[in-house]
Amino acid sequence: MQDKMKVLFLDATTGYYRMRRYNVGDYFGPVDLGLHISDNYNTLNFGTGLFAGSILPGSNRLIFTGFSPCWRGFFISSMGGAGLVFDNLGLNMISLAHRAPNPSVLYLNRVHGEEIEVELVPVDVHRVWSSGRGGIYALMDWVYERFGARYSDDPRILATGPASFFTDCGAIGSVPVSKGKLSHVDTWAGRGGLGSKMVQDHGIVAVIYGGTVVDEDFRDRKVADEWFENKYQKKLAAKDFEATTKYRFDPTLDTGGTFGVNYAHMGGKIMAFNYRTHAWTEEQRRDLHQRFILDHYLKQFNEETISKKQQATCGEPCSAVCKKMNGHFKKDYEPYQTMGPLCGIFDQRAAETLNRHCDTLGFDAISIGGVLAWLMDLLDLGQMTPEELGVTERPRWDAAHFDVVEDSLHNARLGVSLLDSIVNRRGSIDFSEGVRKWARRIHRQKGVKILDRMVVISFGRKGWMVPNQYWTPGALSPMAIMGKYYMNYGYDFLPPRELGRSCANRLKKELVIDNLGICRFHRGWAEDMGPQVMEHLYQAKDAFLQKVSVTASRINSRNASVFWESARDTEYVLTYLKRRLEVEKDPHPELPGWIERFERDPEEAGLAFWFETLKGIHESLRDFQ
Repeated sequence: MQDKMKVLFLDATTGYYRMRRYNVGDYFGPVDLGLHISDNYNTLNFGTGLFAGSILPGSNRLIFTGFSPCWRGFFISSMGGAGLVFDNLGLNMISLAHRAPNPSVLYLNRVHGEEIEVELVPVDVHRVWSSGRGGIYALMDWVYERFGARYSDDPRILATGPASFFTDCGAIGSVPVSKGKLSHVDTWAGRGGLGSKMVQDHGIVAVIYGGTVVDEDFRDRKVADEWFENKYQKKLAAKDFEATTKYRFDPTLDTGGTFGVNYAHMGGKIMAFNYRTHAWTEEQRRDLHQRFILDHYLKQFNEETISKKQQATCGEPCSAVCKKMNGHFKKDYEPYQTMGPLCGIFDQRAAETLNRHCDTLGFDAISIGGVLAWLMDLLDLGQMTPEELGVTERPRWDAAHFDVVEDSLHNARLGVSLLDSIVNRRGSIDFSEGVRKWARRIHRQKGVKILDRMVVISFGRKGWMVPNQYWTPGALSPMAIMGKYYMNYGYDFLPPRELGRSCANRLKKELVIDNLGICRFHRGWAEDMGPQVMEHLYQAKDAFLQKVSVTASRINSRNASVFWESARDTEYVLTYLKRRLEVEKDPHPELPGWIERFERDPEEAGLAFWFETLKGIHESLRDFQ
């Protein structure tokens, strides 16, 4: 197996590049090495784990690292399947430094045995974004038409949209290319806005890469089956099939994928109308879930996607087939939640309209969905006028008289208009430095603290993140990286100090699979077996786990989390606590006391809860190395 990790450093200003090799053992993957490089050069890095190209399922994740313009701290984002083609470059990582003088496409190609080809090609990106399919999809088409014929095998394209040029929460998107055709199965590195970093810090609007390099990948299935049988009494394929049931099809729920499984058993944990449902009764929430989700939104999904078996992979062979499709619309839970029920949208046609426009513009869908729900809330309350937000309508959020088709479509069209306002900076909107700074400016002008209506995690002076869509305090934890699953997102109540420790432990487990470049949908075996495989192939299990622990502590050393700035954040936690006690009948002895403290003094109790969580995090992630 390889004993060096090869990194191509590119100076985007000059186009000069150089190769550097790092010993496996000093670093083990794209996260710990990306952290090291980012510390020294403030680069955007993307690469694969040591198992890329191997027979291990889900091992071809493309991992992006760098300092996020949105979160304002070190961030890790990842993209399914894109590492399979990247492995054909004969590299482990690419590191972008400095900025191209004009928006440019980075071309990378390598024929086995030859020097890698590197070109920076300027592009009139605004003209391209306005052509053809529009936005990120038009740029993919343009790049493939310009460069695709140069490749012997199908390449892969990373592309950005206008959101990366005008905001801090732009995503990087890609689709598999098969037999010379771009598929509809888009994959994203969205969280953290690293698309904005690629465009604004480095001047790179797209990357096309591919090659024919064949390196030494682990391909011995007989040996792998022996490892898995020793641990699980099942062969590799059988264990992976079991571990990915949720993402493929769960027969107990008669649905599949993150969208199907999460909505099928959500019940009273539904979050809608910018979290207003948290203040509803359990009966009201369950009624909404039954009528709008089970009887319509989820029913449409099951009939159109699950029953017709419209599913695909991210571009690598994988039994999970987690990409649940309806034509060219891909259905994942969190984007179809933030730009679904959270925005007052409960119909697939309406949600498809808004999600597709968001993807075309190249936003981080989860973050911008939370922003849209917040802006609609402000419009509905009259705290902002349509003119101030560059639109002409207000949302239809009257739940008692809600038309699930017509009102959902109205709200989706309003969401489309708001997205256009954001990228065109209509009215008073300017999110170039993030929503928190914009909210502070509006507060000074109008005397209304509009941030109080947003559920948001704050980091440093400007950093922000819309949380993962699970109604649990862990989603608002003061972790050094949020918006991913680097925290406890389970529904069981944990006292805050214990919650902090659990979040820290979750971070380490997630770093194990991210540093190996393995998709978290395979975490049912990868968290445990990944280090074991490192031992079998590199005799480095203990060293690898120690490096993960040190990396976690170094990430946490930059923890600039800010106590909840929004009153809705505190409400989010209090309503969760009350539901755990009153509905779930949680017997934990500390639960009533925390509810009493929150009801007596919400801000003081919130600060105590938040700080106790932070204590648990810090005491678990101390660096002794």
